[in-house]
Amino acid sequence: MTILDEILAHKRREVEAARRRVAPAAMERAAREAEEKPRGFRARLAAGDGLRVVAELKRRSPSRGEIRPDLDPVACAKDLEAAGAACLSVLTDVRFFGGDLELLGAVRRAVALPLLRKDFVVDSYQVDETRARGGDAVLLIAAALAPADLVALRRRALELGLDALVEVHDADELSAALDAGADLVGINNRDLRSFEVDLGVTERLAPRVPRGVVVVAESGIFTHDQAQRLRSAGAHAFLVGESLMREADVGQALRKLRGTA
Repeated sequence: MTILDEILAHKRREVEAARRRVAPAAMERAAREAEEKPRGFRARLAAGDGLRVVAELKRRSPSRGEIRPDLDPVACAKDLEAAGAACLSVLTDVRFFGGDLELLGAVRRAVALPLLRKDFVVDSYQVDETRARGGDAVLLIAAALAPADLVALRRRALELGLDALVEVHDADELSAALDAGADLVGINNRDLRSFEVDLGVTERLAPRVPRGVVVVAESGIFTHDQAQRLRSAGAHAFLVGESLMREADVGQALRKLRGTA
């Protein structure tokens, strides 16, 4: 069993427990009655000057261990917004990444940026949670979902006004994402099964993405030059967590990455 398999098995048990606490019908109602309109995650990444960065609030990960154990998500979110982040990615997985679903609301109240709920989504219940708790976009991982489930979950997100970032790592997953209608594709340079990182993944896949689909390069991006390299390959935006979270001054780290320091 790979780490991804372990995470997905745990996530399904977690969703079942959540369904027992709050009935699916009640969560769906909360999602559909949410008062604040989504902030437009994809739109923010599709327009604007300079390097558009989705800055990730990350405490730890299975592949890299403790990254920022003393993470103050709200303070970091404010610093990253001031430093020019286009959007924020909020880890909500508790067991493997040290996140929390409650962080979505706390961060949303602190900043004006669109928020991606970063988690392993396997059920429409989680999409409803995302909208109800203040997220603007949901992550759908092609490697974790059957094609029919990918289509259904993306459709549910769109019904609720959320954007869906469909994450891929190889050509087959990219085809599945495009077949599902994805207009926002994350190309993960980290293989979720082996956790090996190769920036060449974005360089190989980005040219295959049709015009009009926003491409987000993910993982392994530590320097301005690396971001520019992937931008030249066709990436429109960059999801960056570890290289920012390991620095004492996350705002200055983001400025250096964007080339504005």
